[in-house]
Parts: sequence; C-alpha cells; structure tokens
Amino acid sequence: MTDIHIYPVANSRDEADFIELPYRLYADDPHWVPPLRSDMRELLNRKKNPFFDHARMQLFLACEHGSVVGRISAHIDELALAQPAQQGMGPGTGNFGMFEASNQSVGDALMAEAEQWLRAERMTRVLGPLSLSVWDEPGLLTKGHDHSPTVMMGHHKAAYERWIEAAGYKPAKQLSTWDLNICQDFPPLINRIIQSGERNSRITVRKVDKAKFDEEAAIILSILNDAWSDNWGFVPLTDREIAYAGKKLKPIVREDLIRIAELEGRPVAFMMTLPDLNEPLKSLKGSLWPFGWAKLLLWLRNPRVRTMRVPLMGVLKEHQGSRLASQLAFMMIEYIRRASVAHYGATRGEIGWILDDNEGMIAIADALDSQINRCYTLYEKPL
Repeated sequence: MTDIHIYPVANSRDEADFIELPYRLYADDPHWVPPLRSDMRELLNRKKNPFFDHARMQLFLACEHGSVVGRISAHIDELALAQPAQQGMGPGTGNFGMFEASNQSVGDALMAEAEQWLRAERMTRVLGPLSLSVWDEPGLLTKGHDHSPTVMMGHHKAAYERWIEAAGYKPAKQLSTWDLNICQDFPPLINRIIQSGERNSRITVRKVDKAKFDEEAAIILSILNDAWSDNWGFVPLTDREIAYAGKKLKPIVREDLIRIAELEGRPVAFMMTLPDLNEPLKSLKGSLWPFGWAKLLLWLRNPRVRTMRVPLMGVLKEHQGSRLASQLAFMMIEYIRRASVAHYGATRGEIGWILDDNEGMIAIADALDSQINRCYTLYEKPL
C-alpha cells in the first residue's frame, strides 16, 4: 500500500514547496499559465493580503516516496459565514482550494484532511474549490481544457472533476466565460439600442481617470458591492480589499478599457476590461528574473494582446432588469470593443465569469453572439 503522508504547512520551506508544486505537475501542459511566484507568495501572506483580516486558513501538503505530490488549502471566511445561506455561503460553510494532486489517492487523502480541519473548526459544509475567495479564482475548470485561461482565471487537470465527485462532492454552481469576436460589428438591433442611448441626454458613459485612481476605484467598488449583493456566492469587499485590489490592478488599468455610466451625473454602472496579462506571463515561467521584469515592463507600457477580458460589470440594483440596464451595458461594451481593436490589436473578448442563473448577463452575452468557452464548477459536501 502506498504511504501517503499529509502534513500542515508550518514554515517557509513548506510554503515554497506548496507554491512550487504546480510548476512540476503542469510542466507538460501547453495551456497552463505559470503565475508569478512572487504573486503566489503575496496571495498567501497573512500580513499583506487583506483577505486574512476576516479569514483563517491552513495549508496542507502530501508527500509520497519522499516527494511532494499534492497540496490543498482549508479556509474559513468570517464574512462568508455572515451571508444568507440561500446565497451559497452562510453559517457553517468552510472552503477548500488550491487543490493539486499527482493521482487520485493523493487527492482523496488531501480532501479528507481538509474536511477534518474544517470539522474541527465546527464547519458543517464544505464548498470549493475557492482559491482563496470568490474574488480570486473560484471553481474547478470542467470545460475548456484545450486552451489557456485569461488573466485571473484558473486552469486545472481534467481528471480532478472525476476525483472530486468520487469523493462525495456534488455540483453547487457553475460559472462560465463567454468568447466573443470583437472584430465584427454587433447585430443591428444592438447598434440601434446603443444609438438610442447616445441620443439620451441623461446618459453619460465616460472613461475612468487614472489621475483620480483611488476615487474612481471607490466608485466602481461601491457599485459592485451593491450590484452583486444578491448574487450567489457574494461576499462584500472591505475597504482594505478595495484598496489592495486597486493597487494590484493599477499597472494593467487602461482608461479607455474601463467605463463608468452615469445617469444625470450619478454613477450607476461600470464595466472593467483588462488586457490579457496571461499572454506575456506565459513565457516568463513564473519568474521575473533574470530578464522577465524587463519584458513585462515593456509590455505594460504598450500592451498588445489578442484577448481582452471583462472580469467585472455591474449596474446598481435599482436599475437591474430594466431596459436602461441593458442599454448601458451594450454602450459600455461597444465603446470598449472599439478601443480594444483600435488601440491594442485585440481580436477577441472574454466575458465572465457569469453565474449559470444570471439571466440578465446571459441574455446580453447571447445577444452579442458570444459562446461559452470555459466552465468552472463549485462543489459542495456536508461534513
């Protein structure tokens, strides 16, 4: 019988092993994008990452024949526990994430260890994978293994789906990304809706102003916390998380790719689009040294990409479900589409993730003739 040893990450050497494992497991996968190791260290840093202001976590490693062959995180978010249970989180719900394993036996042992830690913390249900929160990389890739993910999206081995389900987990929610050809004009109906909005003097759709970055970020995140507050899996972002996210994203923020829609001068909606940072990151192999920093710096000064990703869009709840909400969305999408093609050489867009029950966003994606290209599944299991 194979001797699999599971143990908690207890020091910097263990953490280095935790971070390094995927670089070995995905070495032959042409579609995996190696994250920067420095970013992974910061993600797990309890002093720097404001997620840990309201969360606690234990990392575990699996060792077999003297080699590290698996990893998993078990974590509990106090803000998630305070959410209504009908929205997917709620009292008693802990999480697992950052799951990687060389084989099913290793995966089984890791999941069992994470579940035991959550039980000891008095959790009654586990939901995952979340690496680490719904705002980071939620879900397990279950469709779309044949191409690389865009920035801030995960990539996982196809076998993990079978292993996790065999361990007693059931799908709780599916998230999807939608692929869109942005070189072609939108259908005539969409263009008429956009033109109607442009004739409405009450509506203004403007670029963000990087000279007022903190102020603009606060506007966007305030709309986000309101717009998403009834969504499945929602956990509010704190002020520290808003500031932290703004600092992390600022280097790839472009004014013409982020739009704020105003109604009679009041911000009511936004759309954030990011150049696909994964395109230059892929060749860096997870490190900025010795010359990766120079390559990345040059790219950041004048990003040229194939793909643009829309990670976030929101309309204040008071306008959701209205004709105005759809009109503002189509206007922002069209203005960003034009800029993406003209200024960055992009040919495709990726919208999402979108929840499988978000009828409004799915209707917008369908109207733009986009297609689902990747699916991520979140699983649940009683403890």
